[in-house]
Amino acid sequence: MSLFVLGLNHQTAPVDLRERVSVPDSQQGQALAALMQVPGIEQAVLLSTCNRTEIYSHIAPEHEPELARWLAEHHGIAPEALSAYLYQHQDEQAVRHLFRVAAGLDSLVMGEPQILGQVKQAWSIARQQRSVHGLLDRLFQHTFATAKRIRTETRIGAHPVSVAYASVKLARQLFSQLDQSSVMLIGAGETIELAAQHLAQANVKRMVIANRTLEHAQSLASRFSAYALPLADAAKHLAEADIVISATASPVPVLYAADIAAAITQRRHKPMLLIDLAVPRDIAPDAANLDDVYLYTVDDLDHVLEEGRAFRQQAAVEAEALITLHAEHFYSEMKALENHGGLLKLRQRAEHERDLQLDKARQALARGEDADTVLEILANQLSNKFLHAPTAALKQAARDGDTALMRAAEQIFQLDSDAQP
Repeated sequence: MSLFVLGLNHQTAPVDLRERVSVPDSQQGQALAALMQVPGIEQAVLLSTCNRTEIYSHIAPEHEPELARWLAEHHGIAPEALSAYLYQHQDEQAVRHLFRVAAGLDSLVMGEPQILGQVKQAWSIARQQRSVHGLLDRLFQHTFATAKRIRTETRIGAHPVSVAYASVKLARQLFSQLDQSSVMLIGAGETIELAAQHLAQANVKRMVIANRTLEHAQSLASRFSAYALPLADAAKHLAEADIVISATASPVPVLYAADIAAAITQRRHKPMLLIDLAVPRDIAPDAANLDDVYLYTVDDLDHVLEEGRAFRQQAAVEAEALITLHAEHFYSEMKALENHGGLLKLRQRAEHERDLQLDKARQALARGEDADTVLEILANQLSNKFLHAPTAALKQAARDGDTALMRAAEQIFQLDSDAQP
């Protein structure tokens, strides 16, 4: 079995292909279940964001090509049409790649913090689906610790530049006086929240936030003196907006060319800037063919993001050194475990019992049971599970007069009189 990563990202694939293989959060569980049917796969985590779709797996090497075939077929794409855009990493390089992704070194915006949360969410979904445990689970937990250290010990996150910031900067380039411009934001997630912050700082004349869940739009709008709309009413008010920034998780466009054409007519062909930060895209691509419409996607913002990259280069060098150190350490530990089958089985059994007891504790807390009682039961169950087999073996050794096993147990568990508890 080997650690194996297969994926595509903003560096290898255009946005139209990335959106075809993206997996919405609501469908990740279903996709993971299908992925786990691939022959030879033992564990998997599926990471899908606006800039990448990646499969992290523990799989038999001879079955690695099956992952590319699954990715293509699951999304209705001919495998040969996808293969040129894919990259793959194995074992230590797979470890290093995940560390770089979580630290923001492989992002469109170097050092951006959102990716770490997205990696954690992908891991959490995999744990819920029981598609990650043992080695791959330890890799992700080690990844989070590594990413935290990088953000603490380097300046990789200094001078934050996000696609939301780049969008507002682009808007400022095309509309020199944002305080005379009206903006519609579509969505209510983190990207839109960041855009709203930058727009508020630029003293934009008017801000409208449209979202499928009106309460979320109202909550965000209240913080920035903006107006809130249900997403269904966005097209009706489109003509009022000089600038539209959209970032939803919708699998289909939320604005079509006909909506925008009608708005341009109402505006008497006053120019409109549309910035689509979503993958899959929120704004139908053919809207770019309309007169007086300037449509940009995330792939068009690269030149805007150039500022700030130079500052982060030295921090990136420091971060890469930490990643190399941690990747080598984790991989050497992994190989040591593989070479000691009994130790690996012991760790896997302990982690399996830990996960079972944690699930029970979470369910108890969800039912509203007393937290202290749940924690006490969790601690007792864990100690009982971990100690049952060794205790039974030592009792039998005592009955059989097996002093060698008794001495070995004292050494392994540090039970001699000088050992500190």
